[in-house]
Amino acid sequence: MNNENVLKEKKPSFAGSIFVILFLCLVMYMQIFVLHQNWVTHISLLLATLVATIVAMAYGFTWEDVQEGIIYGCNIAMVPMLILMLVGVLIATWIPAGTIPTLIYYGLKILSPSVFLLTTAFVCAVASVSTGSSWTTGATFGVAFMGIGMGLGIPAPLTAGAIVSGAIFGDKMSPLSDATNLAAGVAEADLFDHIRSMLYTTGPAFIISLIFYAVLGMKFRGGIIDTSQIDVILNGLKENYWIHPVTLIPPIVVVILAIKKVSGLAVMVIASFIGAMFAILFQGYGVGEMFVFMNDGFVSDTGIKAVDALLSRGGLQSMMWTISLGFIALSLGGILEKTRMLEVLLDKISNIVSSTGGLITTHVLASIAVNIFSATQYMAVILPGRMLVPAYKKQRLLPQVCSRTCEDSATVTSPLIPWGLCGAFFTGVLDVPTLEYAPYVFLAFLTPIIAIIYGFTGKFMFKEGDISSVKTYHDDEMEKEK
Repeated sequence: MNNENVLKEKKPSFAGSIFVILFLCLVMYMQIFVLHQNWVTHISLLLATLVATIVAMAYGFTWEDVQEGIIYGCNIAMVPMLILMLVGVLIATWIPAGTIPTLIYYGLKILSPSVFLLTTAFVCAVASVSTGSSWTTGATFGVAFMGIGMGLGIPAPLTAGAIVSGAIFGDKMSPLSDATNLAAGVAEADLFDHIRSMLYTTGPAFIISLIFYAVLGMKFRGGIIDTSQIDVILNGLKENYWIHPVTLIPPIVVVILAIKKVSGLAVMVIASFIGAMFAILFQGYGVGEMFVFMNDGFVSDTGIKAVDALLSRGGLQSMMWTISLGFIALSLGGILEKTRMLEVLLDKISNIVSSTGGLITTHVLASIAVNIFSATQYMAVILPGRMLVPAYKKQRLLPQVCSRTCEDSATVTSPLIPWGLCGAFFTGVLDVPTLEYAPYVFLAFLTPIIAIIYGFTGKFMFKEGDISSVKTYHDDEMEKEK
């Protein structure tokens, strides 16, 4: 308690606090746009952490104070990062078990030529939920649908827009997604509380998007469709993997456990174990092989490029890039929080974030700005989210409102940035310029708008005591402390 009182007496100036943020923006700009090193933003964060430490100590904080902030940030990240590790393990067991191949197979079977755009968005959503990756969906289903759309005579930007909308919706709603787990961790929210909360914003946005695609697609009916690319994937899946409803037991178990509010960490362990047992008992894989898959990832070797690209993934090690980024970023966030730099910055915008509508709007705009300047959704999730956590707590809003807004702004808008990782990726695999398909990614525009409307109307702004049935990991920790 004495240490807490001492910390409260120390306070950096606004100039010192904003200097740290501006330095971070500058070094990230240099690394991404000058050196073109998009994938090593960890170093920018480390440099910013060093500068934050120097500034804090210049205002009287000790190394022990800084270290306390680092440990505080890492403690926040611990459970979500463990879940992320297990997500990699789970994916690597569900593929050889036939679970993910079956989900993809049935998703493709529902393709209806008469409502091509609507079906494209829906199938891509199912694929992303199944795999937890919008990029994998874009590189496989997306490429196939682009070919089908060409046969129908549908403009390529419109088809690409439907693909991207479906892919990012599924990515957001999947417990296998690294971005979804990261957002929950940043806001200190339970993973499944976070996903349920997103249903209130992303759900309506996706439904409206599907309606738009259905209406726009009507005028393209009657074209000659070449489904050969889809047939190749279907045949490849059926010939090389066990496609059967029984393989859907693992995700059903996940849904049941999530409904019962079982810890996300426990859910991932149980689901991974079931997947491994299915792969050993029904697919003939050895225990040693499964250990390798769970650590290094599953490698599909069907000889069919689209199928192998779709199913060669997973493994604990595949998550380490995101995990290391999360720990470094939250260490920086912990320093900014414990040395009161965030408090100083928030004081300057207190009039804006004092209302729920102002807070949500500020969060959305800040995330979009970070997306533009950092070119990566991970930074757009971490920086504004962590900076505004105290403001959400001050208004007694539950953590899943903050985590939801992280994704309602950062995740959905990342494919719209031409120079960003996500925008560049989709442009590359779909062969459509980002600014051409962007107007048709309806989900990316609707979700932030709905989030802001909820903020000003108070709809679905869950506060402490409003939802007695929601119990988060953070709540459990608070109870233990009592």
